[in-house]
Amino acid sequence: MPILRTCSANKGAHKALVPLVCCSLGLLIFLSLTIGATPIGAKGLLAILLGEDTRSLSYRIVRHVRLPRTLAAMLCGMAMALSGAILQKVLHNPLAGPSLIGVNSGAGLFTLLGAAFFPHLVALGPTVAFVGAMLSSLLVYTLARRSGSTRLTIILAGVAVSSLLGSCTDALLTLRPDTQMGRLDFLIGSFAHIPFSQVVQGAPYIVGSALLALVLGHDLTILSLGDEVALSLGLDVGRTRFFALMLASLLSASSVSMCGLVGFVGLVIPHMVRSLIGEDSSLYLFHTAAAGAVLTLGCDLVARNLFRPYELPVGIVLSFIGSPFFLLLLFRQKNKGGSHV
Repeated sequence: MPILRTCSANKGAHKALVPLVCCSLGLLIFLSLTIGATPIGAKGLLAILLGEDTRSLSYRIVRHVRLPRTLAAMLCGMAMALSGAILQKVLHNPLAGPSLIGVNSGAGLFTLLGAAFFPHLVALGPTVAFVGAMLSSLLVYTLARRSGSTRLTIILAGVAVSSLLGSCTDALLTLRPDTQMGRLDFLIGSFAHIPFSQVVQGAPYIVGSALLALVLGHDLTILSLGDEVALSLGLDVGRTRFFALMLASLLSASSVSMCGLVGFVGLVIPHMVRSLIGEDSSLYLFHTAAAGAVLTLGCDLVARNLFRPYELPVGIVLSFIGSPFFLLLLFRQKNKGGSHV
């Protein structure tokens, strides 16, 4: 089984990728904390982090603006990349991703419903978003299974469900315009204006789900071989698939409740990592999470500084990267003729 031998065939890539990702992430964190309308030098940043400077303007900028934004970008990138990797394994579809098959749309709709009708329960935002993400992912999977067609069926069902849920979101925002103060940021996806309290609220969901995903990695590798092979190896396919869908939905929901409808991370990153190191789950999922953090943090830096002093929502930058990538994958799958769901 080639997929199980990928790790040993790519040991050199594994060893090279770990320091590369760590160094890239460290550099991007430093740049995220120091670059902006008010530049902060390395010495000033060190004084702030060591607690030697707690009264200056630079301290307030780092503590209340750049640090929560940097953490949010890392956490959301990690969550969306892992969610996409899990969905691609569970659905046996390399085109699957939380922003393409309606998972994000379900989480976004339920987040807004909670904000509109239960504003006093703001702490339950990730939980409410999880319910929407889980329901939409199960609906898309059920529709695709019942149609019994090709892998593209999941994408078509996802587009339909996502469009329906998006219409519901637009209707809600039209009827209740005060529901979401940062309407544009939420619909496109942005790491701006995220308070530290919101990061602390969402971090346990993302970190906990990521750790569970790493634990489930071996089972996901077996599941990706197909239901018949997985059953022959003694895997409880139904329970594993359901639990994996729950994890993917919780990861996506936690990200959406924090930074809005950020797209394409869950599609681009799993493919990039897979092409570099293969698909051995334990290492594949770890590198996918790290690479997701690198991509979102890098794109956020571009969004913040490309047209300074004006700022783009990070979702725009990610769409410029993700849309051509998705079209490339779509044409590749079409040329292969697809395979059954």
